[in-house]
Amino acid sequence: MSVNKDIKRMTTHVIQEMKERDEKITMLTAYDFSMARILDAANIDVLLVGDSASNVMAGHETTLPITLDQMIYHASSVVRAVKRALVVVDLPFGSYQGNSRIALESTIRIMKESGAHAVKLEGGAEIQESIKRILSAGVPVMGHLGLTPQSIYKFGTYTVRAKEEAEANKLIEDAKLLQELGCFAIVLEKIPAKLAKRVTESIDIPTIGIGAGPDVSGQVLVSHDLLGITKDFKPRFLRRYLNLFDEIKRAAEQYGDDIRSGNFPNEKEQY
Repeated sequence: MSVNKDIKRMTTHVIQEMKERDEKITMLTAYDFSMARILDAANIDVLLVGDSASNVMAGHETTLPITLDQMIYHASSVVRAVKRALVVVDLPFGSYQGNSRIALESTIRIMKESGAHAVKLEGGAEIQESIKRILSAGVPVMGHLGLTPQSIYKFGTYTVRAKEEAEANKLIEDAKLLQELGCFAIVLEKIPAKLAKRVTESIDIPTIGIGAGPDVSGQVLVSHDLLGITKDFKPRFLRRYLNLFDEIKRAAEQYGDDIRSGNFPNEKEQY
């Protein structure tokens, strides 16, 4: 399988070229320096500083509570670790909806204070003014359609989106609009695989799927889910590559046992 190891820095142009060559794009979330350094060394193409940090890092039930300042903190930590990957940062809830001027101000803060490479916004036609204004400032924008977690209280559930024809047609139109506005890629979350294939074939920019089947330009997962650090989240689309919850727990238990037994530190582990 072709991996862009020779590319010193992933850019939006490289991502587009990968789609045109039918090369799959890899994307994972990152929220801190140490994890980002590992994922970058693994040649993951795109690191998403996701508002999912609200869930996996802060323990909130939804993505809504995380603030712009907190997103900038996480993004700064990730950018300092990265040498190759494209770093995309989620604009958090309340920082772009309904006011394009606030959207631009939020974006400028992220770009200036974190050094990130692009931002991601949830939604289609209803946020087009914000997208236009951000793009007019020269900042690359990644779209996000399908299940949009910031709208959880509108939907009332995290179930699969766009199963009905009307919503599916709107999603396709929104994808075309996002491309027309100038977005460089679109995340498609938790939609039927056949619809994701239709969307991917109907636009020229890359689509990144999460629970959207194989016929997209690339895939994204939350790193903590992939690594098995989270335990309770078990959607159908998630493949766990490790079970770090149990591994880390076992190591911490062993550490505690060694301290209590007097085994740690031993003679070689002291000055």
